[in-house]
Amino acid sequence: MSQFRGPLAIAAVSLTVPLIATVTQSSPSAPSASSATPAASPKPAAPAAPATSAAPSKPSAKPGPTKAPSAIPAVQHYAAASGPGWKPQRSTRVVVAPDNSRALADEGKLLAQELKRGYSAAGSGRAGDIELALKPGGAPESYTLTVRDGRVRITGADEAGVFYGTRTVKQALAADGRLSEGVVRDKPAKPQRGVMLDTARKHFSADWIEDTVREMGDLKLNQLGLHFSDDQGFRIASDSHPEVVSQQHLTKAEVRRIVKLAESRHITVIPEIDSPGHLGAVMDAHPELQLRDAQGVPARGAVDIANPDAARIVDDLLSEYAGLFPGQYMHLGGDEYQALTKRNPEASYPGLAREAVRKYGPNAKIQDLATGWLNDRAATLRPHGKSLKAWNDGLHAGGVVKADQDREVEYWTGKEIGAREPQEYLSEGRKLVNANDEYLYYVLGEPNTFTYPTGRRIYESWTPLVLRGTTPVPARYADQILGGRLAIWCDLSNAQTQEQVARGIHLPMRALAQKTWDSGKPALDWEGFKALAGRTG
Repeated sequence: MSQFRGPLAIAAVSLTVPLIATVTQSSPSAPSASSATPAASPKPAAPAAPATSAAPSKPSAKPGPTKAPSAIPAVQHYAAASGPGWKPQRSTRVVVAPDNSRALADEGKLLAQELKRGYSAAGSGRAGDIELALKPGGAPESYTLTVRDGRVRITGADEAGVFYGTRTVKQALAADGRLSEGVVRDKPAKPQRGVMLDTARKHFSADWIEDTVREMGDLKLNQLGLHFSDDQGFRIASDSHPEVVSQQHLTKAEVRRIVKLAESRHITVIPEIDSPGHLGAVMDAHPELQLRDAQGVPARGAVDIANPDAARIVDDLLSEYAGLFPGQYMHLGGDEYQALTKRNPEASYPGLAREAVRKYGPNAKIQDLATGWLNDRAATLRPHGKSLKAWNDGLHAGGVVKADQDREVEYWTGKEIGAREPQEYLSEGRKLVNANDEYLYYVLGEPNTFTYPTGRRIYESWTPLVLRGTTPVPARYADQILGGRLAIWCDLSNAQTQEQVARGIHLPMRALAQKTWDSGKPALDWEGFKALAGRTG
């Protein structure tokens, strides 16, 4: 794909010479594939273990240079110790603790393949080995990495924590070829760290998405949003409504493959069917559902939420994809409903106004009908055990109908009519994810006032508290801000190729990973961080 894509591979070398970490780059003319995991096989079989006649190599007794492991995101705490440190030997194995052999098999086999070394399930470690074990009781996704006595030991509070410890080892070996003696204690500042991909306006191949998943895993990002339905396309196969699916789309087999790979990297894939706006592709097949104003003029992308057939089709699709995507979350959308962009919605759309009054009482307005629409879609998904998200402009101020309190808000803008400040949502006790369009919107073609985000600006100026514009909300709300997301929107879909998108998001993804893992000021300056990004992949 592009030279920026895919995780680093640590190249195998002859066993007669010391191991040197090297970087491999994918060909610009073909989809990149991690040497860790072929695209068609997200959970590779373990490589053959080294011959038993090879004696474990003894590490040098000389103290080595001491430094925290080089990784993006940077480790939060490192306690140095005196000793030679560690680097892979020809006898090195990845060894899983006996009582964790099943739980950590994926993590162990992946690292063993990346290092081109042996794997041992339910074994006991020896000098030169990397040992993996679960140690419940710590913070979610946390891990401890200990380099001592010629071996590396990674313990995690859960499987994700162990996986993240292996990512630190992988990056440090790629950057430095070794690990210093000492103890790393690491955990994320924010529980949601991710990327959102608009596959509706621009079809992205399954291989490209899988490359992105591998890249995200190495950066300890844990959520991938798929916005696959919009006015320009509907990009995943459907059994309930095949008539709405675009010619270019992902098959369900491809989606299952992506989801399986993501799960092996501890990434949740979050599907989004945006409604009641941005349903143009659905209405291409069902024009009778189109919202029209008092003069009969159609509202782009907007479905007539007074028409019960519209609710039926959307609920069919939501229920279908709830089964295809087994993760915790689904995204309801809710943004930019055209009826609510008018100065006087009730005058422009009297049919919606009448339905609002009929359904919710004499004081109800169209915004109440739109709020009730999303509440009803949420009710459809609750039996599937889903937690629900919506864009901030899908939750309206005032009104007689209130948005469900448990819905997470993805805050992206404050430019809409009746825009609400982030603090309004926070003061209501709502939890927010930061998708600030000032910093985190990668919009193809840079339409309107958008400009491509830079890694430097995210790294130096943005934190999860900066939800709108450039001003942070008070720090007392930090716990309600669950994390951040880099959003790739394809408004002008032909403005960039898939390979150009990969290059464009390379440094912004890394900056986001750093600032959501540790919201404080980074130790490295930008030039140092950029150089590290070049060494770690």
